[in-house]
Amino acid sequence: MFKSLNHILSKLEQQPQWEELRQFQRLVTCWQQVVGTTVAQQARPYSISRDILYVATSSSVWAQELQFKRRSILKKLNAEFTLQLVDIRFSTAQWEKNQETNEVLKSQSSSLQEHPSHVVETASLSTVALDESHSEYQHWVKLMQMRSQHLPLCPNCQCPTPQGELQRWGICCLCAAKNWQN
Repeated sequence: MFKSLNHILSKLEQQPQWEELRQFQRLVTCWQQVVGTTVAQQARPYSISRDILYVATSSSVWAQELQFKRRSILKKLNAEFTLQLVDIRFSTAQWEKNQETNEVLKSQSSSLQEHPSHVVETASLSTVALDESHSEYQHWVKLMQMRSQHLPLCPNCQCPTPQGELQRWGICCLCAAKNWQN
């Protein structure tokens, strides 16, 4: 029997390794609150290994300054999370790589949102629960219907179409592709 992607992801997220990843993601999101805006601009966490937090710094001066404050930062972080860190290591070695990764992620995120086929998800989609009486397929159909109910129709085939496709080609991407083939 095939399982839905959501089912598979939920099983994966229950694995112990995923808990560490979630902890790290929460740490990254609250990093600025813990260390302050100025420090957050000059230092970014990039990994946790064996209960040690590794932080990339913009310069060796910042690495040294934060090394003096590490006990205070550790105390604040451990108060915030269930994962008990034993130490923090500061280094400039990962700063450039960390910066490049952040820039790539930002550019990918913005370019995906600018794509003509991008559809903004509504809050109601996340509230669709999988009923025991429905199959995975029926659940998927219901999600797709909810997702497309507010989309305008393609003038060619009358299928729900993202607004960006209509603005760009005047028709849906499938009809546009058929026209390009001819």
